[in-house]
Amino acid sequence: MDSDTLYSIGELSRRTGLTVKTIRFYSDKGIVPPTERSPAGYRLYGLDALARLDLARTLRDLGLDLETVRKVLDREASISEVTEAHANALDVQIQTLRLRRAVLRAVARRGPTTMEMDLMHRLATLSQAERRRLVSGFIDDAFKGLHANPEFVTLMRSAMPELPDDPTPEQVEAWVELAGLCQNADFRVAIRRTAEDQAEEPSPQDVITLHDALNQAVRERIAEAVSAGLLPASAKGASFTDSLGGLYADAFERADGGDLRRWLLARLQTTADPHAERYWQLLATINGWPTSPTLAPVYSWFTTVFAQSADDHHKGLMR
Repeated sequence: MDSDTLYSIGELSRRTGLTVKTIRFYSDKGIVPPTERSPAGYRLYGLDALARLDLARTLRDLGLDLETVRKVLDREASISEVTEAHANALDVQIQTLRLRRAVLRAVARRGPTTMEMDLMHRLATLSQAERRRLVSGFIDDAFKGLHANPEFVTLMRSAMPELPDDPTPEQVEAWVELAGLCQNADFRVAIRRTAEDQAEEPSPQDVITLHDALNQAVRERIAEAVSAGLLPASAKGASFTDSLGGLYADAFERADGGDLRRWLLARLQTTADPHAERYWQLLATINGWPTSPTLAPVYSWFTTVFAQSADDHHKGLMR
């Protein structure tokens, strides 16, 4: 081979801008093997060494390891294959970094103890499958040995937390709180009670549509009562609850009477459980769903009025 086409390490360094130390290291690793040696034993490189070094530098800048770079240069693997694999790996790393950023910002906002921060980090860094298993396990335990309304169980199972790849601190906080709520004994009792009630009194209509309509009707009637200046303990308030009682009676196909009042009061108390309402609020935050106005004041007001009305009705029967 013509000696004019051979380069020493120093010449390669000047042409590529890489240090002599780096080129020697690449040479030792088989990235740019020498073409031959000079009579004095120095390594000499051919023209292809320039191209190999340029490509090696580009691939290294993209984060590929030396062994992968060597395989590409030796045509043991194609550039498209290794870059696609590396891009996929970077996607995972980016997702992890985004999640860590959200956790750090959530920690900065809340100022938790060391133990709470550790718990927040462990819960937030669960995989999507692990988050689903945590919630599914809670649902399995809540309905174990219970003949529950299948529509209600399906609703619970269909609404799973889906923390996005780039969550906000609020979504991280909501997920951590939801995970804790799923381990709350009082919440498990509330869910079982709701399931038992719905198993005993399954509605033939679509559960979600039905309750949406009823909730809207409750809001409208309460707005009318407030605008009319009605008080919970007033006679007009009792009349107001009679109309709402009739609304629920039609929906659930129950007789409108004293038995309905007791049944409806028990059902409303279950529906108004703060743990249950919080569960759906947290799911909405995590999944980026539109949040509905809290129904707690509505149910609380209605329950108070209805309880008063039920007592009055009972006293009237006793006379």
